[in-house]
Amino acid sequence: MDKELIEIIEQCQENDRKAQELLYRRYSNVLFSICLRYSGSYENAQDVFQEGFILIFKKITQYSFSGSFEGWIKRVMVNLNLEKHRQKEIWLTEIEENMPLIDEEDNDSDDFQNVNYQDLIKYVQNLPTQYRQVFNLYVFEEYTHNEIAESLKISPGTSKSNLSRAREILRKELMKIKHKAE
Repeated sequence: MDKELIEIIEQCQENDRKAQELLYRRYSNVLFSICLRYSGSYENAQDVFQEGFILIFKKITQYSFSGSFEGWIKRVMVNLNLEKHRQKEIWLTEIEENMPLIDEEDNDSDDFQNVNYQDLIKYVQNLPTQYRQVFNLYVFEEYTHNEIAESLKISPGTSKSNLSRAREILRKELMKIKHKAE
């Protein structure tokens, strides 16, 4: 970690407003991107983003300078997004383990390589909440299905099923675009 960032974090831990502004400017794009991926709308993303920064500034004294600071603030923002959805949504009933699923090792890159990031985010935002959360955690945050299951209080089988369904919905949307372009 560079010396400048260490100083900014230390000043934020002392509630220095200028340091908070510097931290906000440094990480706002990456953290807002996380909020967009988890939210169903731009407005909801803005609300959670603002609340997330307030939470980061409240909890910054808990950061112990071990490990990646960016990883720490991303985790705070992801957890807040999940908590917001947990408060609003009722999870689908558990999916039977023997349902056909797309192989966990299936690679999304072939399906999504020709789609720009902003378009992909729009499609992800349109996914049902439970699919969107699993897709984001698995694809963008690189969680395992066991970690997703623990975080969302669902079974690993439900995580796999929701990922499979999210991928299928996204593939169908991408196929529509591909056919329109031809």
